Amino acid sequence: MGAIVEMALMPWARRMQDKVNLPVRLYWRDGGTPIDLGRFEQPQVTIRVKDASGLPLLIDPNLDTLGRAYVEGLIDVEGSLADVLAAAHGLADNAQPENGLMGRIKRSFQHTRETDSEAIQYHYDVSNAFYGEWLDENMVYSCAYFENGDETLDQAQVKKIDHILRKIRLQPGQRLLDIGCGWGALVLRAAQQFGAQCVGVTLSQNQFDLATERVKRAGLQDRIQIRLQDYRDVKDGPFDRITSVGMFEHVGLDNLVPYFQKIRQLLKPDGWAMNHGITSTDANDGETAHGGGSFIERYVFPRGELPHIATVLRTLQEGGLEAFDIENLRRHYARTCGLWSERFEAKAAALRAMVDEKTWRIWRVYLAGCAWAFEHDEIALFQVLCRPSGRVASELPWSRGWLYR
Repeated sequence: MGAIVEMALMPWARRMQDKVNLPVRLYWRDGGTPIDLGRFEQPQVTIRVKDASGLPLLIDPNLDTLGRAYVEGLIDVEGSLADVLAAAHGLADNAQPENGLMGRIKRSFQHTRETDSEAIQYHYDVSNAFYGEWLDENMVYSCAYFENGDETLDQAQVKKIDHILRKIRLQPGQRLLDIGCGWGALVLRAAQQFGAQCVGVTLSQNQFDLATERVKRAGLQDRIQIRLQDYRDVKDGPFDRITSVGMFEHVGLDNLVPYFQKIRQLLKPDGWAMNHGITSTDANDGETAHGGGSFIERYVFPRGELPHIATVLRTLQEGGLEAFDIENLRRHYARTCGLWSERFEAKAAALRAMVDEKTWRIWRVYLAGCAWAFEHDEIALFQVLCRPSGRVASELPWSRGWLYR
């Protein structure tokens, strides 16, 4: 049987050598003859097939099938994460092209309040301790802001929050709604440093519990209210300011107009809102290239959908808001994810002890893969500062200098 499989694999391996020439060595069984996918004396990546069902996922590969084979334990991979990702993309580049719109169309029918709540809890309720091992000290799970480029992750996350709060021109005593408040870092900063009255909403029980505890420890119960609540159920507007940071990826493309309409409904006529979120670089709102979107849908963000920035701006306008300032922070998120991945690798033993092997593998490949995707323009991150459509914002200075003071 082994000889038969090797005979079948060799024509594929020769094609890979001729077409791609990857520094990859494949062992399809323990003790079997290694198969090289490139002409290199020393491979940078070694793939060991642990289960025969992993072979088809390798022979017709994309990022989804390769990620699935690794996460499910069908293969083991040796080599640096950078080399492994380069090899995976080299294999996926030569797979059959896929229609990225199909996954987007399929998921457009999957968004309900119940499924959205389930998806959020699936992603964020792994455990607070798990996230705490590789996030910054304030547990900010979104793109950091490297003002000078030499900041630590902790410094850059504080600067990101301040960058947002300056952009929305938050003033003492104003009411701020933070949609998808995470573990509370933004509302804590807004209350402590800007004197705001804050409401933070989340669908994650773990986030709600820890954010509530952090507010209590800070003695800010009179300024901050954390709610386990869907943003669509917030009724106590209007708010002077609204922030949504790393949340609208869960909304769904077909729900973007109602999402922005709800923000408009909750915002004062002279209020400001900030939408900070990941976007697709496919102008047609298609999937992330080479099956990456399918892997994320399967294992990380069920029912997540990324719009192109053009779609964001169109639906925002249709929702009754005017985009005032738009900033692409793609390179900032590439660095953020890279630092998360480095921390994850450094804490590998501790993290592996916290969760099952599959969960550990999912997060390992996801964080490293996201760093790659942001670095190579497969996804982006935009901050969009907006206000209700209508009169000219005459109270603002004429230049953009106020954003950076």
